[in-house]
Amino acid sequence: MPATTLVLLRHATTAATGTRLGGWKPGVHLDAGGRAQAEAAARRLARLPVTAVYSSPLERTRETAAVVARSHGLRVRVDRDLGEVEYGDWTDRPLSRLRRLSAWRVVQRTPSRMAFPGGGTIRGAQARAVDATERLAAAHPGGTLVLVSHADVIKAVVAHHLGMGLDLFQRLVVSPASSTVLLLPDGEHPLLLGLNDTSDPGA
Repeated sequence: MPATTLVLLRHATTAATGTRLGGWKPGVHLDAGGRAQAEAAARRLARLPVTAVYSSPLERTRETAAVVARSHGLRVRVDRDLGEVEYGDWTDRPLSRLRRLSAWRVVQRTPSRMAFPGGGTIRGAQARAVDATERLAAAHPGGTLVLVSHADVIKAVVAHHLGMGLDLFQRLVVSPASSTVLLLPDGEHPLLLGLNDTSDPGA
């Protein structure tokens, strides 16, 4: 089976980006800056031979994906396995308050051991997202896929494919509307072709 290229695209900004832990909260849309970021991402990816565009179910990812898909004449396919970490009781809480909690240190230092109250684990989110990358790569052999997801999910997927322990994933930076590119060859180890690209060829 030929190698499949995965472009892992983080959603663009919302009014809450950087101030609240969004999680699975519905009804959160891109702000004006985010819409501009999505357009820049579409320009960045315009020359790629994109086969399909997949998105997490949340509005901010679907809206980002729609801009990219439109430039390639494609529709957005929603895949729940690309969705955010289940943050439970932490969902939509201000980051300034969460940083005061002792559990915040666990998230930063040993995230593989963190179980969010009323929610899930980063470990579980990593497993389902990695399974999604393998499943979608197998469904599009030799293709180029754009997968629009969330920062922690993308970092966890990259950590897995690079053979990094999950407890090191906070060393990776995935900015809003950035693209990270993985090559998944059949029978060979994955290759990281690019990380956290926020360039705008139209700027």
